[in-house]
Amino acid sequence: MKLGMLPAAVAACGLLLAVPASAQGVKIGILNDQSGVYADYGGKYSLEAARMAIEDFGDSVLGQKIEIVSADHQNKPDLATSIARRWYEVEGVDMITELTTSSVALAVQELSKEKKKIDIVVGAATSRLTGDACTPYGFHWAYDTHALAVGTGGALVKAGGDTWFFMTADYAFGYALEKDTSEIVTANGGKVLGSVRIPLNSSDFSSFLLQAQSSKAKIIGLANAGLDTTNSIKQAAEFGIVAGGQKLAGLLLTLAEVHGLGLQAAQGLVLTEGFYWDQNDKTRAFSERFMKRTGRMPNMIQAGTYSATLQYLKAVKAAGTKDSDAVAKKLKELPVDDMFAQGGKVLQNGRMVHDLYLFEVKKPSESKKPWDYYKQLAVVPGDKAFPSAKDSGCPLTQ
Repeated sequence: MKLGMLPAAVAACGLLLAVPASAQGVKIGILNDQSGVYADYGGKYSLEAARMAIEDFGDSVLGQKIEIVSADHQNKPDLATSIARRWYEVEGVDMITELTTSSVALAVQELSKEKKKIDIVVGAATSRLTGDACTPYGFHWAYDTHALAVGTGGALVKAGGDTWFFMTADYAFGYALEKDTSEIVTANGGKVLGSVRIPLNSSDFSSFLLQAQSSKAKIIGLANAGLDTTNSIKQAAEFGIVAGGQKLAGLLLTLAEVHGLGLQAAQGLVLTEGFYWDQNDKTRAFSERFMKRTGRMPNMIQAGTYSATLQYLKAVKAAGTKDSDAVAKKLKELPVDDMFAQGGKVLQNGRMVHDLYLFEVKKPSESKKPWDYYKQLAVVPGDKAFPSAKDSGCPLTQ
């Protein structure tokens, strides 16, 4: 080979190497906590839900195979960003979803904006994702801190729980949940007496519970999730907090955590979820399939991951391309109608609006079959649960 031909040959090799990433079909990444405090909350079960969505869609879109990859971000934003960057730049991933942990979701959403890639957050809660941190390519699916505050916070204040003390996870999610719930409490005539911030994945909540107990607040708001919530509730029982007349509000509590606690410990808890397996024929049919594959019923994070994955694929098909701008446009145009949400719609800030449900955990004597854990108290309409795009604080909608 002549020396002058070398640069051209190298360039040609580069083009050949680049072909597989663009020709390998549509690639979806599931990035979440698979080994830590949120492993049951989403974890490998969310991955299985995404696989079900791909199978139900038909395993291909636009004549291309649909692939899925997954990784454990260990609740570390820097690790999550590193994985997402490799997925986008090297492995040809087109969309990342689930994204449990708000600090992780905010970091990956910012990277996705830079790389012009779609991210659909399901597991993380902070309302900032479609508020001041919104992006043209970012979407938020199952719930957020504002919706939880409206559902659980609003219901408890109206029922007489007008003084609150918060036990708050010491990162973005906890701050957002405390802030949103505090605003709902005060707007309904209640008062916040104080709060304490608790490191993620704590094992000993005793000093924090004593502060909450001594506040004499009627409601102790648990602005945490996963194992942190279940451990808070278990240790609160040891201090006799509920027996002493105070109520615990699990502000982010799902079926996975209730199952982990058991009905004896969880009975009477009021919570808000966007999905329950035993609501109707569609939810039961999906959940029974999920149970056969995983050995458990899905919570709103796992069911929401199914919905987000399916809707992304519908948007790719409708757009006729996997180009992110075209797909984002279709995601904001198409209605969301599946077993997770009926008549759902995606706002211009990326927020998927759908009804949520206020539940009370049954007493053991009220449960008639395995996983029969909830009784529905109220529907929280989507337009009440979530702010309008204009009121969300998203700069894209101002």
